[in-house]
Amino acid sequence: MKHQTEIEKRRTFGIISHPDAGKTTLTEKLLLFGGAIQTAGAVKNNKIKKTATSDFMEIEKQRGISVATSVMAFKYNGKQINILDTPGHKDFAEDTYRTLTAVDSVILVIDCANGVEAQTEKLMEVCRMRNTPVIVFINKMDREGKDPFDLLDEIESKLDIKVRPLAWPIGMGDRFKGVYNIYDENLNLFSANKTKISEEVVSFNDLDNPELDELIGEEPAEELRSELDLINGVYDEFDPETYLSGEVAPVFFGSAVNNFGVKELLDAFVRISPSPRGRETDVKKVEPNDNKFSGFVFKIHANLDPKHRDRIAFLRIVSGKFERNTFYQHIRLGKKLKFPNPTSFMAQDKSVVEEAFPGDVVGLYDSGNFKIGDTLTEGEKMNFIGIPSFAPEIFQELQNLDPMKSKQLDKGIKQLMDEGVAQLFIQQPGNRKIVGTVGQLQFDVILHRLINEYGAKCSFTPKNYHTACWITSEDEDKLKDFTRAKTGNIAEDKDGNLVFLAETPFLLQMAERDYPDITFHKTSEFKVKA
Repeated sequence: MKHQTEIEKRRTFGIISHPDAGKTTLTEKLLLFGGAIQTAGAVKNNKIKKTATSDFMEIEKQRGISVATSVMAFKYNGKQINILDTPGHKDFAEDTYRTLTAVDSVILVIDCANGVEAQTEKLMEVCRMRNTPVIVFINKMDREGKDPFDLLDEIESKLDIKVRPLAWPIGMGDRFKGVYNIYDENLNLFSANKTKISEEVVSFNDLDNPELDELIGEEPAEELRSELDLINGVYDEFDPETYLSGEVAPVFFGSAVNNFGVKELLDAFVRISPSPRGRETDVKKVEPNDNKFSGFVFKIHANLDPKHRDRIAFLRIVSGKFERNTFYQHIRLGKKLKFPNPTSFMAQDKSVVEEAFPGDVVGLYDSGNFKIGDTLTEGEKMNFIGIPSFAPEIFQELQNLDPMKSKQLDKGIKQLMDEGVAQLFIQQPGNRKIVGTVGQLQFDVILHRLINEYGAKCSFTPKNYHTACWITSEDEDKLKDFTRAKTGNIAEDKDGNLVFLAETPFLLQMAERDYPDITFHKTSEFKVKA
């Protein structure tokens, strides 16, 4: 019974958006309303000296963007809330896609002025592949933006999902008065406060109450009444089941930076969002209430605390109960490991956990045993599947500028590659290091971290490759012939798998035509199955 109760308490979700929609600010405010922090920091505001809790890496503080997924946990209204804040920038989409495998639902943040943007559409596709339940938060209502009804139409057409407003804004920009909570039928009027929870909240249920006209003015009050009539006429009643199956997205409006609408979002979220869900393995589907423990690593982060040079694997628990100092089977390595100091997170603040349940994300100190996608169980041989892997699109060669710092460079690049921020290909002769990423900004981050966290001296030189394909063949001799013929384009990844670096799409097609016995893999997924 206790196990089932613990599962039902959990709410594990990701916050996703296009860059600059206000995702990290919303994360901060959810932590503020959840009592996890007392003062919220602004991601890009120099007047507020405290930077955002979830952007703890030095480069994030400098640039005001999130480049790594942060994990934060707090309790609210009897629920254990686990937030995974993701990078919005497309160059770090891979980290976000992987994180979406570890959550049970999603809050999608949309800027009211910009509406649905390109990155939002891509992220939504990943959510739809898994039928992940989505709640939409339309942000920055304190600025002038698109008409709320137009925004709802845009979400339905561009993201291919039905919507149902559960809150409604009163005005916009300078005329923004607050948010009417449709779900609970009450009105909350906030005064703008960027760092603390405002105490000045007026709540009442009857929209015909003349006090409404006195508080917000006759015209806005009349407008609110007619818009709510229109909503009830156009949109179906909210049905939690259609939300849980990923068919309908409830919509909330607000201004995260001013704390407008955040409490409505959080209160509704804890009531309607799903408790932990099952996950597919290569053997069967594992459900949260299965008695035996299982989980998978979806993220690895080195130097969470630069003082201690630590490396942490983030494990999403899928079933059973995880306990400290208990031996668990590492499926890929085929050996048992135990963890004396598993941690839970408040961004970079960590605390040791004795036990954790399905839905929880725990950090495991790692000396190099883990890779992204690894499965831990109580002994059952199975691997969780569906953690995406992408072929790189941009390639640069890593140059060592100080031979005395070679050891630091080798250690740094190995650890960063294990985190999954990019892929490393070694070319012979000379152990030349070619780094492949899906976005240019990743190179800036890698360089910054190699220099500042590892003390290496290095630079990047662009390489003219179109893509990287992993190559295998059932005929060893044919594989040797191919690598001999294409020696200038052959490399090994960090696991020793052979890779063909194709300079153009045409040269890749020619290679596939001329060497029919070679299989060219567009992702490294084949290694997981091996």
